[in-house]
Amino acid sequence: MPRDDRSALSFGSAVDDYERGRPGYPAEAVDWILGLTSERRPTGEHGGSGIRNEPLTAIDLGAGSGKFTASLVERGLDCRAVEPDPQMRARLQAKLPGVDARAGSAESIPFDDASADLVTVAQAWHWIDPVVASAEIGRVLRPSGALALIWNVRDDSVGWVDRFWSIFRTSAAENYDSVTPRIAAPLRATAYREFAWQDTLTVDELLALVTSRSYVIRLSPAERDELMGRVRSFLDDDPDVGGSTTFVLPYVTRVTVATPESNVG
Repeated sequence: MPRDDRSALSFGSAVDDYERGRPGYPAEAVDWILGLTSERRPTGEHGGSGIRNEPLTAIDLGAGSGKFTASLVERGLDCRAVEPDPQMRARLQAKLPGVDARAGSAESIPFDDASADLVTVAQAWHWIDPVVASAEIGRVLRPSGALALIWNVRDDSVGWVDRFWSIFRTSAAENYDSVTPRIAAPLRATAYREFAWQDTLTVDELLALVTSRSYVIRLSPAERDELMGRVRSFLDDDPDVGGSTTFVLPYVTRVTVATPESNVG
Protein backbone atom coordinates (compact mmCIF):
# COMPACT_ATOMS: atom_id res chain seq x y z
CA MET A 1 0.00 0.00 0.00
CA PRO A 2 1.48 3.39 -0.95
CA ARG A 3 2.24 5.54 2.07
CA ASP A 4 0.31 8.78 2.49
CA ASP A 5 2.35 10.93 4.83
CA ARG A 6 -0.09 13.83 4.52
CA SER A 7 -2.87 11.71 5.99
CA ALA A 8 -0.59 10.14 8.58
CA LEU A 9 0.42 13.57 9.85
CA SER A 10 -3.04 15.16 9.65
CA PHE A 11 -4.32 14.09 13.05
CA GLY A 12 -2.64 16.84 15.06
CA SER A 13 -4.96 19.45 13.58
CA ALA A 14 -7.88 17.51 15.11
CA VAL A 15 -6.20 16.43 18.34
CA ASP A 16 -9.16 17.45 20.52
CA ASP A 17 -11.57 15.35 18.45
CA TYR A 18 -9.08 12.48 18.35
CA GLU A 19 -8.72 12.47 22.11
CA ARG A 20 -12.46 12.78 22.73
CA GLY A 21 -13.78 10.35 20.13
CA ARG A 22 -11.19 7.64 19.49
CA PRO A 23 -11.53 4.47 21.57
CA GLY A 24 -8.97 3.18 24.01
CA TYR A 25 -7.95 -0.48 24.09
CA PRO A 26 -9.41 -3.43 26.02
CA ALA A 27 -7.58 -4.43 29.19
CA GLU A 28 -7.54 -8.07 28.12
CA ALA A 29 -5.51 -7.23 25.01
CA VAL A 30 -2.97 -5.15 26.93
CA ASP A 31 -2.59 -7.81 29.63
CA TRP A 32 -2.12 -10.55 27.02
CA ILE A 33 0.69 -8.59 25.36
CA LEU A 34 2.41 -7.92 28.67
CA GLY A 35 2.04 -11.54 29.73
CA LEU A 36 3.76 -12.81 26.59
CA THR A 37 6.50 -10.20 26.94
CA SER A 38 7.14 -10.98 30.61
CA GLU A 39 7.38 -14.70 29.90
CA ARG A 40 10.22 -14.05 27.47
CA ARG A 41 12.42 -12.22 30.00
CA PRO A 42 14.97 -14.67 31.46
CA THR A 43 15.96 -14.38 35.08
CA GLY A 44 19.54 -13.22 35.30
CA GLU A 45 19.56 -11.09 32.16
CA HIS A 46 21.64 -7.91 32.52
CA GLY A 47 24.52 -9.28 34.55
CA GLY A 48 22.60 -11.60 36.84
CA SER A 49 20.07 -9.12 38.22
CA GLY A 50 16.56 -10.29 39.03
CA ILE A 51 15.24 -8.86 35.76
CA ARG A 52 11.79 -10.49 36.03
CA ASN A 53 11.04 -8.31 39.06
CA GLU A 54 11.97 -5.07 37.30
CA PRO A 55 9.42 -3.04 35.28
CA LEU A 56 9.23 -3.77 31.58
CA THR A 57 10.70 -1.03 29.43
CA ALA A 58 8.40 -0.13 26.53
CA ILE A 59 8.58 2.18 23.53
CA ASP A 60 5.21 3.14 22.04
CA LEU A 61 5.67 4.16 18.38
CA GLY A 62 3.23 6.44 16.58
CA ALA A 63 1.90 7.11 20.05
CA GLY A 64 -0.42 9.95 19.01
CA SER A 65 -2.11 11.56 22.00
CA GLY A 66 -1.16 8.61 24.22
CA LYS A 67 -4.24 6.39 23.97
CA PHE A 68 -2.24 3.15 24.14
CA THR A 69 0.69 4.69 26.02
CA ALA A 70 -1.65 5.35 28.94
CA SER A 71 -2.49 1.65 29.18
CA LEU A 72 1.22 0.85 29.56
CA VAL A 73 1.79 3.58 32.14
CA GLU A 74 -1.21 2.39 34.19
CA ARG A 75 0.44 -1.04 34.46
CA GLY A 76 3.69 0.35 35.82
CA LEU A 77 5.91 0.07 32.76
CA ASP A 78 8.95 2.26 32.22
CA CYS A 79 7.43 3.84 29.13
CA ARG A 80 8.84 6.00 26.33
CA ALA A 81 6.91 7.31 23.33
CA VAL A 82 7.71 8.36 19.76
CA GLU A 83 5.33 10.61 17.81
CA PRO A 84 6.15 12.69 14.71
CA ASP A 85 3.21 15.12 14.95
CA PRO A 86 4.09 17.95 17.38
CA GLN A 87 0.48 18.68 18.35
CA MET A 88 -0.26 15.06 19.16
CA ARG A 89 3.02 14.75 21.04
CA ALA A 90 2.27 17.88 23.08
CA ARG A 91 -1.09 16.42 24.13
CA LEU A 92 0.62 13.17 25.17
CA GLN A 93 3.20 15.08 27.23
CA ALA A 94 0.49 17.11 28.95
CA LYS A 95 -1.52 14.00 29.78
CA LEU A 96 1.42 11.72 30.69
CA PRO A 97 4.21 14.01 31.93
CA GLY A 98 6.27 11.09 33.25
CA VAL A 99 6.70 9.60 29.77
CA ASP A 100 9.85 10.43 27.77
CA ALA A 101 8.09 11.46 24.53
CA ARG A 102 10.27 12.35 21.55
CA ALA A 103 9.91 13.34 17.92
CA GLY A 104 10.72 10.51 15.55
CA SER A 105 9.15 7.63 13.67
CA ALA A 106 9.13 3.85 13.51
CA GLU A 107 11.73 4.12 10.76
CA SER A 108 13.99 6.35 12.90
CA ILE A 109 13.60 5.63 16.62
CA PRO A 110 15.42 8.12 18.90
CA PHE A 111 16.43 5.53 21.53
CA ASP A 112 19.48 3.35 22.09
CA ASP A 113 20.21 -0.15 20.84
CA ALA A 114 18.75 -2.98 22.95
CA SER A 115 16.94 -0.53 25.24
CA ALA A 116 13.38 -1.97 25.19
CA ASP A 117 11.64 -5.14 26.31
CA LEU A 118 8.54 -4.20 24.33
CA VAL A 119 7.79 -2.02 21.32
CA THR A 120 4.12 -1.27 20.60
CA VAL A 121 2.44 0.20 17.53
CA ALA A 122 -1.26 0.83 18.09
CA GLN A 123 -3.41 1.89 15.14
CA ALA A 124 -0.36 3.08 13.17
CA TRP A 125 1.51 0.23 11.41
CA HIS A 126 -0.48 0.86 8.20
CA TRP A 127 1.24 4.28 7.96
CA ILE A 128 4.72 2.73 8.34
CA ASP A 129 7.33 1.20 5.99
CA PRO A 130 7.35 -2.34 7.45
CA VAL A 131 10.80 -3.31 6.14
CA VAL A 132 12.65 -0.25 7.44
CA ALA A 133 10.63 -0.19 10.66
CA SER A 134 11.18 -3.89 11.40
CA ALA A 135 14.94 -3.42 11.16
CA GLU A 136 14.83 -0.34 13.38
CA ILE A 137 12.60 -2.03 15.95
CA GLY A 138 14.95 -5.02 15.94
CA ARG A 139 17.75 -2.61 16.80
CA VAL A 140 16.07 -1.16 19.90
CA LEU A 141 14.65 -4.45 21.20
CA ARG A 142 16.56 -6.55 23.69
CA PRO A 143 17.16 -10.17 22.53
CA SER A 144 14.23 -11.35 24.68
CA GLY A 145 11.98 -8.48 23.59
CA ALA A 146 8.79 -8.35 21.52
CA LEU A 147 6.89 -6.13 19.11
CA ALA A 148 3.10 -5.82 19.41
CA LEU A 149 0.96 -4.45 16.58
CA ILE A 150 -2.55 -3.46 17.66
CA TRP A 151 -5.65 -2.39 15.73
CA ASN A 152 -9.17 -1.57 16.85
CA VAL A 153 -11.40 -2.79 14.01
CA ARG A 154 -15.09 -1.97 14.11
CA ASP A 155 -17.62 -4.81 13.98
CA ASP A 156 -20.03 -4.06 11.13
CA SER A 157 -22.24 -7.10 11.83
CA VAL A 158 -24.62 -4.82 13.75
CA GLY A 159 -27.10 -3.28 11.31
CA TRP A 160 -26.99 0.37 12.36
CA VAL A 161 -23.19 0.29 12.62
CA ASP A 162 -22.91 -0.97 9.05
CA ARG A 163 -25.37 1.66 7.83
CA PHE A 164 -23.60 4.43 9.73
CA TRP A 165 -20.10 3.68 8.43
CA SER A 166 -21.35 3.22 4.87
CA ILE A 167 -21.70 7.01 4.83
CA PHE A 168 -17.91 7.34 4.80
CA ARG A 169 -15.00 6.35 2.62
CA THR A 170 -12.90 3.46 3.88
CA SER A 171 -9.79 4.40 5.84
CA ALA A 172 -6.18 3.32 5.47
CA ALA A 173 -6.58 0.95 8.42
CA GLU A 174 -9.68 -0.65 6.90
CA ASN A 175 -7.85 -1.33 3.64
CA TYR A 176 -4.85 -2.85 5.43
CA ASP A 177 -4.33 -6.51 6.33
CA SER A 178 -4.39 -6.31 10.12
CA VAL A 179 -4.71 -10.10 10.50
CA THR A 180 -1.39 -10.96 8.84
CA PRO A 181 0.43 -7.61 8.73
CA ARG A 182 3.75 -7.51 6.92
CA ILE A 183 6.72 -7.82 9.28
CA ALA A 184 10.30 -8.12 8.05
CA ALA A 185 13.69 -9.29 9.31
CA PRO A 186 14.98 -9.46 11.96
CA LEU A 187 11.44 -9.99 13.35
CA ARG A 188 8.89 -12.72 12.80
CA ALA A 189 5.24 -12.96 13.86
CA THR A 190 4.85 -15.54 16.64
CA ALA A 191 1.36 -14.96 18.11
CA TYR A 192 -2.02 -13.52 17.10
CA ARG A 193 -5.25 -12.99 19.02
CA GLU A 194 -8.53 -11.08 18.73
CA PHE A 195 -10.50 -9.42 21.53
CA ALA A 196 -14.18 -8.46 21.15
CA TRP A 197 -15.40 -5.50 23.18
CA GLN A 198 -17.70 -2.46 23.09
CA ASP A 199 -17.22 1.28 23.43
CA THR A 200 -20.08 3.54 24.57
CA LEU A 201 -20.13 7.09 23.18
CA THR A 202 -22.31 10.16 23.55
CA VAL A 203 -23.50 12.02 20.46
CA ASP A 204 -20.65 14.51 20.79
CA GLU A 205 -18.09 11.72 21.17
CA LEU A 206 -19.44 9.89 18.12
CA LEU A 207 -19.25 13.07 16.06
CA ALA A 208 -15.68 13.57 17.29
CA LEU A 209 -14.84 10.03 16.19
CA VAL A 210 -16.05 10.97 12.71
CA THR A 211 -14.17 14.27 12.54
CA SER A 212 -10.94 12.60 13.74
CA ARG A 213 -10.76 10.41 10.61
CA SER A 214 -7.86 11.42 8.39
CA TYR A 215 -9.89 11.82 5.21
CA VAL A 216 -12.54 13.91 7.00
CA ILE A 217 -9.83 16.18 8.41
CA ARG A 218 -8.59 16.85 4.89
CA LEU A 219 -11.98 17.71 3.38
CA SER A 220 -12.73 21.27 2.36
CA PRO A 221 -15.08 23.15 4.73
CA ALA A 222 -17.98 22.77 2.26
CA GLU A 223 -17.37 19.04 1.84
CA ARG A 224 -17.14 18.55 5.59
CA ASP A 225 -20.36 20.47 6.21
CA GLU A 226 -22.17 18.31 3.64
CA LEU A 227 -20.83 15.10 5.17
CA MET A 228 -21.66 16.10 8.74
CA GLY A 229 -25.16 17.06 7.63
CA ARG A 230 -25.66 13.50 6.41
CA VAL A 231 -24.25 12.14 9.68
CA ARG A 232 -26.64 14.22 11.78
CA SER A 233 -29.58 13.19 9.60
CA PHE A 234 -28.66 9.55 10.19
CA LEU A 235 -28.47 10.07 13.95
CA ASP A 236 -31.90 11.71 13.89
CA ASP A 237 -33.67 9.31 11.53
CA ASP A 238 -32.14 5.81 11.64
CA PRO A 239 -34.83 3.28 12.68
CA ASP A 240 -32.59 1.64 15.29
CA VAL A 241 -30.70 4.54 16.87
CA GLY A 242 -32.43 7.71 15.68
CA GLY A 243 -32.75 10.17 18.55
CA SER A 244 -30.44 8.16 20.84
CA THR A 245 -28.16 9.97 23.27
CA THR A 246 -25.62 7.13 23.62
CA PHE A 247 -24.27 4.64 21.10
CA VAL A 248 -22.61 1.28 21.70
CA LEU A 249 -19.94 0.57 19.10
CA PRO A 250 -18.70 -3.02 18.89
CA TYR A 251 -15.00 -3.54 18.12
CA VAL A 252 -12.59 -6.38 17.57
CA THR A 253 -9.04 -5.58 18.68
CA ARG A 254 -6.49 -7.49 16.62
CA VAL A 255 -3.03 -8.07 18.09
CA THR A 256 0.03 -9.53 16.38
CA VAL A 257 3.16 -10.19 18.45
CA ALA A 258 6.54 -10.57 16.74
CA THR A 259 9.93 -11.49 18.18
CA PRO A 260 13.52 -11.46 16.96
CA GLU A 261 14.08 -14.41 14.61
CA SER A 262 17.16 -15.61 16.46
CA ASN A 263 15.03 -16.06 19.57
CA VAL A 264 11.96 -17.70 18.03
CA GLY A 265 11.32 -20.92 19.92
